[in-house]
Amino acid sequence: MAELNIVMVEPQIPQNTGNVARTCAATNARLHLVEPMGFKIDDKKLKRAGLDYWNLLDISYYKNLEEFFEKNKGNFYYFSTKAVNKHTDIKYPDKCYLVFGKETAGLPEDLLHNNKDNCVRIPMTNDARSLNLSNSIAIGTYEVLRQWEYPELESKGKLRNYSW
Repeated sequence: MAELNIVMVEPQIPQNTGNVARTCAATNARLHLVEPMGFKIDDKKLKRAGLDYWNLLDISYYKNLEEFFEKNKGNFYYFSTKAVNKHTDIKYPDKCYLVFGKETAGLPEDLLHNNKDNCVRIPMTNDARSLNLSNSIAIGTYEVLRQWEYPELESKGKLRNYSW
């Protein structure tokens, strides 16, 4: 079974994290939340955004970025508006980690500088500051899954009253 890891560093908006949790649950991706967060994990806005998918979620929590890196090894890809590589130019290996920073500031610049070859950007207009965090995570997640040919995911829908 292929393994995709989504990392949210210091998320601040519960609805974004709930949306990401739902995306992870629907795609079999593991979710890693790095504190401090701008909300409590039992926040009702977080739970509402994730709907009834919490039982499908594989989630881990870390006190800080240092603890996250101590406990996880592998290929890390840092998504940032400051990166020069396009997210589609990377060949993502199994067990990779897609790392995203907090909504207001992104990832620490020293982390980006020290890992410039693994920093990726989702192309967008220069007039916009950034995409919504949960949308960026969905774009990154589905690019990896597309490259992996959507392992273990249903790719054919069904009509209730008709057949294709």
